[in-house]
Amino acid sequence: MNWIYLIVAGFFEIFWAVGLKFSQGFSKILPSILTVAGMLASFYFLSLALKKLPLSIAYAIWTGIGTVGTVLFGVIYFGESISIAKIICVGMIIFGIIGLRILN
Repeated sequence: MNWIYLIVAGFFEIFWAVGLKFSQGFSKILPSILTVAGMLASFYFLSLALKKLPLSIAYAIWTGIGTVGTVLFGVIYFGESISIAKIICVGMIIFGIIGLRILN
């Protein structure tokens, strides 16, 4: 169950990171409220996962999920540029996440 909490926390991290873009520096009220709610949810589920998982593993995976998710979201929905170098770097993050999970 702790791994599920960690994955949920990672998805909420993507949610709030994207929400920051929509909040435009917390100048738009609804996106700002949703962003803060996403932050709270992300931290809450991370805290549940940390009851049993090692901090070094959980934090790295949590931020990795957030990083990969925001990159994908930015490319797909915001039309941000993508290159072979970026794909390789994101791939290394994904392999790092998988490696940390396997080694734990």
